[in-house]
Amino acid sequence: MIRINALLPVLAALLVLTACGAPAAKTPVTSPAVDGVRITSVTIPSAPAAPGSGSGSGVPAGDSGISAAYEVTNNGTSALAYTILFDFTTDGGQVMANTQETVRSVGPGATVRGTVRLGAPGPGSSGVTRVKVSRVTKVPAAEAPSASGECPPSGIRITADDGDAAMGLRVVGLRLENCGKRDYALDGYPVLELLDKDRSPVEGVRIVQGSGGITTGTGFDEPARPLVLKPGDSALSGLMWRNTTGSGDVVDVPYVRVRAVRGADPVTVTPHLDLGTTGLLAVRAWTRPSR
Repeated sequence: MIRINALLPVLAALLVLTACGAPAAKTPVTSPAVDGVRITSVTIPSAPAAPGSGSGSGVPAGDSGISAAYEVTNNGTSALAYTILFDFTTDGGQVMANTQETVRSVGPGATVRGTVRLGAPGPGSSGVTRVKVSRVTKVPAAEAPSASGECPPSGIRITADDGDAAMGLRVVGLRLENCGKRDYALDGYPVLELLDKDRSPVEGVRIVQGSGGITTGTGFDEPARPLVLKPGDSALSGLMWRNTTGSGDVVDVPYVRVRAVRGADPVTVTPHLDLGTTGLLAVRAWTRPSR
């Protein structure tokens, strides 16, 4: 005779599994590393979790449950900051979503591990079966843009936005924030150094102050004026170019080393300039944000 009391724990466990969906399967991945970044396993739920079941399943409420464990290994001789773009794809390789992760500092010879999550399910997320490393950029940790809320020893924070593109015209904004405790003086244009994928100087590109005739009406031809930024104040600049391809070698610039003024500590941003064959990059003078 089977006692009902003895079956109760088993029935309860079955009810929990039914409510939370089938357990997620963690699949080991053996793909080679991409620039030191390797996915070690991918977790794909075999069935969607029921609404509101997040906390019981170990997955945040509203999360798809899709994730990948990864590791970053720095084989260089100095600490590096990594920005990694992960693609969530179907079996056929179609990209359904992507997520960017930043690993702030990985020492020479060190390995750092992390997990990237797809997050809330979106259109097509049910077809995701794989996660891959799409792009890796890495800069010296001492030159990486500071995280939001952090202020570097220089007292200024420089960041680049995601850019704007229309009909072959590209514009990337630069923002400087005085996060320190002293006034910061600007007079002119940021000092730029263009770097290739190995962070070596790019030759053959002319950097012009102002629009350089690329286009008009963008504010790039406004004259430079002296600025004094009080703590908490900001200033804006920008980069502009055309992605025109003609005769000659196509030039791509993944990294730009930026100094607020000559002699200032550098910050390396990753705007991925696709300059085509134009050989021309325009830079705007520092200016205050419009009110």
